[in-house]
Amino acid sequence: MTSSTETGGITGTQDKDYNLIWYVESCLNNALRLETYIQDAERDKDSEVVELFRKAQADSRKGAELGKRLLRTRLNG
Repeated sequence: MTSSTETGGITGTQDKDYNLIWYVESCLNNALRLETYIQDAERDKDSEVVELFRKAQADSRKGAELGKRLLRTRLNG
């Protein structure tokens, strides 16, 4: 099944809302996973990798917050 055929009949959630939910969940999972990677890099005293992963984690958190904000407005309105 392609996304062009699913409009909520199977999931009960329209594609655009489902996609936003997926995006938020993916961002949050990424932030959690990066925490493990940060700890690994800190243990190895690799400050460059720590810095990279902290920036990526911040971006993931920001993406999740933006997605949650958009979801709130769409699901409440």
